[in-house]
Amino acid sequence: MTVTRRALFALLPLALLQFVLIPHALPAQVSSERLLHSADEPRNWLTYSGAYSSQRYSQLKQVGPGNVKDLEMKWVFQAQSLLSFSATPLVVDGVMYVTQAPNDIVALDAKMGRIFWTYHYSPSPGRLCCRGSVNRGVAILGDTLFMATVDAHLLAIDAKSGRLVWNTKVAEASAAYGMTLAPLVVKNKVVVGVAGGEYGIRGFIAAYDAVSGKESWRFYTIPGPGEPGHDTWSGDSWEHGGAPAWITGSYDPDLNLIYWGTGNPGPDFNPQQRSGDNLYSDSVVALDADTGKLKWYFQFTPHDGYDYDATQIPVLVDANWNGSARKLMYWGNRNGFFYVLDRASGQFLLGKPFTNVNWASGLDDHGRPILTPQPSGATIYPALLGATNWYSPSFSPRTGLFYMSTWQNYGMALAPGDPIEYKEGQNYMGGKFSAPEGTVGMPGMQRGAINTWHEGNAHGVVMALDPQTGEKKWTFEMHDVTTSGVLTTASDLLFVGGREGFFQALDARTGALLWKANLGGETAAGPMTYEVDGRQYIAIAAGHSLFVFGLR
Repeated sequence: MTVTRRALFALLPLALLQFVLIPHALPAQVSSERLLHSADEPRNWLTYSGAYSSQRYSQLKQVGPGNVKDLEMKWVFQAQSLLSFSATPLVVDGVMYVTQAPNDIVALDAKMGRIFWTYHYSPSPGRLCCRGSVNRGVAILGDTLFMATVDAHLLAIDAKSGRLVWNTKVAEASAAYGMTLAPLVVKNKVVVGVAGGEYGIRGFIAAYDAVSGKESWRFYTIPGPGEPGHDTWSGDSWEHGGAPAWITGSYDPDLNLIYWGTGNPGPDFNPQQRSGDNLYSDSVVALDADTGKLKWYFQFTPHDGYDYDATQIPVLVDANWNGSARKLMYWGNRNGFFYVLDRASGQFLLGKPFTNVNWASGLDDHGRPILTPQPSGATIYPALLGATNWYSPSFSPRTGLFYMSTWQNYGMALAPGDPIEYKEGQNYMGGKFSAPEGTVGMPGMQRGAINTWHEGNAHGVVMALDPQTGEKKWTFEMHDVTTSGVLTTASDLLFVGGREGFFQALDARTGALLWKANLGGETAAGPMTYEVDGRQYIAIAAGHSLFVFGLR
């Protein structure tokens, strides 16, 4: 009897069928050269932010203002997890790689949504990150995927088979070290940073050899004895000073510099225990990609008492500044100020508030905040959740505008409280708390240890800024807050979500709403776009599912 190829497939067990199908759909090898020029192959999405510059901008333009109303859902991937789905997928030549919390990788057909394979990782028992079991995505080099885990391991996974290649322990999970970010591949190294700033860790950024998994370099975000900046910490406060690095950075191949944002110092709300500027907390650090040596830093919020992490994503843009070509960095900061820096030197060029700010009256000529101390119980703008946070901004070279999701909110100043003693793996935030009526605490954190924000006042705003001046060009108001990143495209569209459950397309030049879909869950990730067989798709994680849209 003759059995056709189609009939043979129908008779095969599902697991074997997947194995048979995979080789025909595998991506080409993603070389370092491809990563360098990833912005020039917009059919793919090869890094967490789309390219090393982290502009989260795509040259795809099949979907535009004239036909965006014809977008429809093409397929949905339902995560096998009820934890936060905060990942941005990668797409490599028709194959999508996405993570579901806490640490599974799923390889999917980017056109149809069928699953090729799933890799499951079981974190070790114990403390698993201060921010919960979250993972924001993977990185790729060659035929190997790299995933950071909530128990502070870095894994290499074969992209063809989903099999483990190596597993490197980065830090001790029992001491509340964890990782929630998507790694960044630079040359032959995989770069990660650690979370755990609310539990008395000493933050660091580290690079690992992509082939062996061995550590290549490590940069501590809190300088030790004898190192520059150590004197910005009183006594032994540096040992548990936080300054985590839990969001993916950016890279300039011409300067060979990696840029990374760092989080708050600890204890968060007992700043008298750590007198000084507390370097390099609440900063951006520029590191030599080969050695991890610090080239320059800029501190946004010295001696932070408001939990204003600078764990936002540096956006790199080459543009004119006052008539001269400059390598610039745009930064919408959690503390309520928008900054422009020279990314070659770290020179401060511009700083302007983009929301209500009263903890500082402005910035001096060097970008240092001019503090306006607030007594305990005073209203603070912005609250600890910040005017923006980890969710990705975007920059469109076509419009010249910088876009970000923001929060309009206020909080209450905390009393410092009694000195807090460090205990491994336990909360190390400090402060005294009394919640005024109508306020709520930060989700997932202990109410008695944190600042507050006012639910009735808090709402989300997507805004477009002119980075040359810091002036707002337009705003798009939401009824609820948002933790959605922003995507812009060459057709002058902007895609963004929100906690209300809507996924929206706006006109990137005017902010006008052009299309929206109700996904039924909070968007806590960055939208991305890709192309398969000549058709453009837009993907976004919301609730516990990944939704993929295309034109009818």
